[in-house]
Amino acid sequence: MRLTVLGGCGAWPAAGQACSGYVVEEEGFTVYVDPGYATLPRLLERWPAGDVDAVIVTHGHPDHCADLNPLLRARALAGRPVPPLPVHAPPGALDAVLALDNRRMLAGSFVAHELAPGVPRRLGPFRLDPFDLPHHVPNAGLRLSAGDRVIAYTGDTGPSGSLVALAKDADLLVAEATYPEGVPDEDAPYLSSALDAGRTAASAGAARLLLTHLWPDTPPQPALEAAATTYDGPLAVAAAGVTVELP
Repeated sequence: MRLTVLGGCGAWPAAGQACSGYVVEEEGFTVYVDPGYATLPRLLERWPAGDVDAVIVTHGHPDHCADLNPLLRARALAGRPVPPLPVHAPPGALDAVLALDNRRMLAGSFVAHELAPGVPRRLGPFRLDPFDLPHHVPNAGLRLSAGDRVIAYTGDTGPSGSLVALAKDADLLVAEATYPEGVPDEDAPYLSSALDAGRTAASAGAARLLLTHLWPDTPPQPALEAAATTYDGPLAVAAAGVTVELP
């Protein structure tokens, strides 16, 4: 089981970077998680568009789903036919990005599936367990497991009692950490800090922690230092090209 980071900027892609986007692979099955701004060109450096087997979108903000549009274009307009792409997302999360194109252009290029908290599903070799986590819009935390290996991903989230269950004994927790320590009051119910992420990872017994969604053009060191005060396991910041192998 392997996770590859395509990008990890929150809100917008800083120069030379990309927003949230990850590829998770197992047994030749490829899942594109959160196709945020500027992630598709990075994906295409390593995987043809037709080789993506499924997409998961945690929520409908464009820094997590905007590049679904060019991915579907690349499949719909390709010279070789590919099967419809399963796209899994919370209810309504895909409405805006799918409205960017004429329905006829993308007809047959995808099949949308709604995620429901507490209702697991199979994606190839993976079991996907969605969790309802608080954000400005409906957000699904993701727990992807294959055999006894687990990757947990928060999407964007504020404080929630479900976070420890999401990350329980995970081999890797990918956690939103927009701010190093304090979250501004207006965002406190909807976003997290690196300090929060470290606390969740420690409480859940996660084996590794990957901080993501840092504010663009901010250095990683303050986030790493904040998370290290609450979590003493292996720790890194999501940057394009980072790969985590789970043997």
